[in-house]
Amino acid sequence: MNASHPIALCRVLTALLWGLLLAGCASLPSLEGREMSWAISEAEARETRLGRGLFKLTDSHPGLSGIHSLLDAHDAFAARMSLARAAERSLDIQYYIWRNDMTGTLLFEALHAAADRGVRVRLLLDDNNTKALDSTLAILDSHANIEVRLFNPFLVRSVRTVGFITDFSRANRRMHNKSWTVDNLATIVGGRNIGDEYFGADDILFTDLDVLAVGAVVRDVSQDFDRYWGSASAYPAALILPDAPEEGLALLAAASSLVERDPAAAAYVEALRASRFVTELVQGRLNFEWAKTRLVSDSPAKGLGRTSRVDRVTGQIAEAIEGPTKRMDMVSPYFVPTERGVASFVALADAGVKVRVLTNSLDATDVAAVHSGYARYRKALLKAGVTLYEMRRLGPEPEERPKAGPFGSSGSSLHAKTFAVDGRQLFIGSFNFDPRSARLNTELGFVIDSPALTRRLHRTFDRHIPPLAYQVLLDENGRLYWLEQHKGREIRHRSEPRTPLWKRAKVWILSLLPIESLL
Repeated sequence: MNASHPIALCRVLTALLWGLLLAGCASLPSLEGREMSWAISEAEARETRLGRGLFKLTDSHPGLSGIHSLLDAHDAFAARMSLARAAERSLDIQYYIWRNDMTGTLLFEALHAAADRGVRVRLLLDDNNTKALDSTLAILDSHANIEVRLFNPFLVRSVRTVGFITDFSRANRRMHNKSWTVDNLATIVGGRNIGDEYFGADDILFTDLDVLAVGAVVRDVSQDFDRYWGSASAYPAALILPDAPEEGLALLAAASSLVERDPAAAAYVEALRASRFVTELVQGRLNFEWAKTRLVSDSPAKGLGRTSRVDRVTGQIAEAIEGPTKRMDMVSPYFVPTERGVASFVALADAGVKVRVLTNSLDATDVAAVHSGYARYRKALLKAGVTLYEMRRLGPEPEERPKAGPFGSSGSSLHAKTFAVDGRQLFIGSFNFDPRSARLNTELGFVIDSPALTRRLHRTFDRHIPPLAYQVLLDENGRLYWLEQHKGREIRHRSEPRTPLWKRAKVWILSLLPIESLL
């Protein structure tokens, strides 16, 4: 063994012990004196270029919201970048993950450029995934027109495990919301985080979905952002992060310039250059589905474990969506139905409702522990008549990779979160059908009363899902098998397709542990 290995291990253990000691003696800083701020008024919004164009459109659809699906990953990136460039008064942005990669860097610089134009930027990030961003966030926060806040922050920045050990109840509760709102006029909501994999910029592509909304629901999103921004879990970055270097903003701009000139970014730079997104938006030529749209969102107090059922997104969804009578199609990358959920699915199937679910296969999932929480319920669901599909890991070779599908760019892992009921109502947002989304994380999404959008998801299950997924079935002896469609023929798999024995064994062991409530 290399002699440096035990030395390195000792250093890690020493750092962890010191971190535990320091964390045990420390507490989060006081929020007394924290500045309050709110979304800009409708009067201010009307004075912007976007406002002058959009209010002509929204005023003719009172009480409704215009919904435009962002199916393609490059379009989803271009929409965010274009809206940031068009902003004149405010950018209110809330995310669970923001990667320090190519697309993340380009979008950070878009916020910086907007702030230089005088736009007020409020950036709220969950702190669970910011480890590589401390310097960048401190730099952005140093700008006079940018304020960064961290949701449920960690005091020990280098080893986040310390926070989970010393303050598990709080640290285990994360802000999973995702929204990008410009001038209180247009917002992007859905499943995508910020990072190359979510915009199709690397080999690990996430089949994802979000929507652009204008009209009535945007004000609801802005009000919801305000309550998270002013919540007891949102800490100003200046209270948590080290000071930024004086030349930090110049360094950030230089880093973005280098990324933009990288050949790997060419497709994104070109997509943005060719995009007429804002022009078509302002001129009223962007294709919108006008529908009654309801925002569903957890109270931010859920981040501290202080909510009742009526404050949770699960109750709001149940209230907003009429019970299915004919069919329900669900897409959830992390699907852990629990015994209670299985009972609900069984009741629907017994009532004659056609229920279909698409989730990740073991080969495609990026969280094996969650798959273990799903796998134990497959037989019960299938016996009740529920149809189960599991997204395949799609081939990395361009000639073998399917074209962009209904949920966005094709890829190796499903990440969209949506479901459709009876051809009339559709949910799109950040909520996964698992205990973590229901009880621990805060979530956000739209319930949309749109037969057109809902029928589109139903048709997706009819036409597009079977070629991209395994259908899970039971044989005559009650054993699972997986049916794959490949180049016009069917392939039958007797065990989890394309997964080694050790991985299947790992999932089985995890399924025995009492961890379902954490999944």
